Amino acid sequence: MQHPFIIAIDGPAAAGKGTLARRLAAHFDFAYLDTGGLYRAVALSLLLDGKDPDDGDAAMAAAADLDTRLLDAPRLRDEATGAAASKVAAIPQVRSNLLEFQRNFASHPPGGKQGAVLDGRDIGTKICPEAPLKLYVTASAEERARRRTAELRDRGLRPDYADILSDVKARDARDMGRNDAPLRPADDAHLLDTTDLDIDAVFFRAVELVKEKLPPQ
Repeated sequence: MQHPFIIAIDGPAAAGKGTLARRLAAHFDFAYLDTGGLYRAVALSLLLDGKDPDDGDAAMAAAADLDTRLLDAPRLRDEATGAAASKVAAIPQVRSNLLEFQRNFASHPPGGKQGAVLDGRDIGTKICPEAPLKLYVTASAEERARRRTAELRDRGLRPDYADILSDVKARDARDMGRNDAPLRPADDAHLLDTTDLDIDAVFFRAVELVKEKLPPQ
């Protein structure tokens, strides 16, 4: 292929888009980027420095000088980091500072890969609007809170479902209500509602969609 084949996957937190994106990347031997991890890394750098995620200037500085080593940090997936990431992601300059990083990954996949899978909140609408395949993965807030609660319990924690559900709804409101690149499906995105589907069913449907769009070899 002359140009990398880009799969843009968007959707709210805990809908299953990350799991789907990783499986698609492995199946088709494409590069994978969890763009939400970039915002989590910015947020984590602020938390580690004792700074407020609502501090726009501090967040912009952290995004401009992103420490990519934080992408592998154990605390990256903590609830506190996720909540802080949703706040810094609402800051336009933070998004602008990370924009080229994401676009460069998509247009020049590392490792000489022939394609790239990016998942996040604005991949199909802002980062890669020309991607040949766009997926919007969603599920009810209640189901996403149930999955997140189960995940945390599997890690030995004791989360409260009601608190997790409240956090999911608050994060949705921030992501969908921000002025810059709000979370929404691209006009030409394929909707995959995972509320009543397991990951295998979603994956097989996504594979078929990719095959329909892939150019002949």
